[in-house]
Amino acid sequence: MTHLWKTLKAAPLAGVLLLACRSNDPEPKFAADCLVQASATNGQPIAGAYIVTANLAGAVPSPNARVAAGQVETFLRERSVAVGPVELLTSAPQQLTFVTQLEPAEVETLRRDAAVQILEPDRVVSLCACVDVAVPSTLSWNIQQTGYGRGDLQTSRTAWVIDTGIDLDHPDLNIDTQRSRSFLTGESASSAEDLNGHGTHVAGIIGALNNGVGVTGVASGARLVALKVLDQLGEGRLSGVISAVNHVRLNGRAGDVVNLSLGGEGQSTTLDRAIQQAANVGILFAIAAGNESQSVEGQSPAGVNHPNVFTVSALNQQDQFAPFSNYGPSVDVAAYGVRVRSTYRDGRYATLSGTSMAAPHVAGLLYIRGNQLPTRGTALNDPDGQADPVARQ
Repeated sequence: MTHLWKTLKAAPLAGVLLLACRSNDPEPKFAADCLVQASATNGQPIAGAYIVTANLAGAVPSPNARVAAGQVETFLRERSVAVGPVELLTSAPQQLTFVTQLEPAEVETLRRDAAVQILEPDRVVSLCACVDVAVPSTLSWNIQQTGYGRGDLQTSRTAWVIDTGIDLDHPDLNIDTQRSRSFLTGESASSAEDLNGHGTHVAGIIGALNNGVGVTGVASGARLVALKVLDQLGEGRLSGVISAVNHVRLNGRAGDVVNLSLGGEGQSTTLDRAIQQAANVGILFAIAAGNESQSVEGQSPAGVNHPNVFTVSALNQQDQFAPFSNYGPSVDVAAYGVRVRSTYRDGRYATLSGTSMAAPHVAGLLYIRGNQLPTRGTALNDPDGQADPVARQ
């Protein structure tokens, strides 16, 4: 996935580190593709924090967090595992997924337990893009070349942006503030307001209004919901991303679109499963391939394969494969991701690069066209030798 993640404030449970790289230089001098490399900590496990999926006889889905937490605590005590802070991610008949702190011996105890289906560390995920605050132009080159439509006419659909939040009063965006929410803890938990800028940029590519002001999105006027999993530094937890995906599965509807312009090194079976379960009920996903110039195979969530999941590599304006973009058989399509202008925090506009910017072009097309994603032509110089089709009308 593209990298924007940053470090989360100390929390009782481990997190994913999301690095959103910014420059405070008023006249920044960027390389031609305006890209900053991902943090060296990307993909590193968070000490002591584990995501557990366990089969619990008699467990039933419960909206009551205390009831579910009690089921988890009983499960751990029966196995002589110390009960520390527990965060429930999802519940299903006979099964619970949760995050907790474990000692090495406890990890081995649970790993040998037949009732434990998945046991994996909570870890750092990251996504990095530089920012060049820009003068807006209503219909930018990337939207002209991708094609665009009336997102405001798709009244039954929602675009869920799992990111740093969205600028909730940006004049160029149609945001459902009532359904927007934060999955963070501490000071950043109270609002889905974007204090970083990345999520607002993604949202504008999907659905900025075609109102003669600022920029226009691929699905202009689309209903946008911010699910904030990263704070102002771009920091968050893998478990928070999983919770946000599960929230869409439970509260969205078939035909809704999720944009995930984030990721990390390595695979998370729990995150991949959450995406597949949501896709099974008709939720559509646009997922950034990542910016490490490497294969996406074995990476989460970019490596997820499903008819309703589209992993997206990046192109420049000339349809050339971006040198930073990840690649591989699990990549479904390519879209524009080099020096893309869109909305930004505090009512502004900015230019960013990365597969983070490519994915929302696909999200916008999915919003107006459904999972019959239009493509035309192929990426030039795709490093895996199998040229990705270009997502555009």
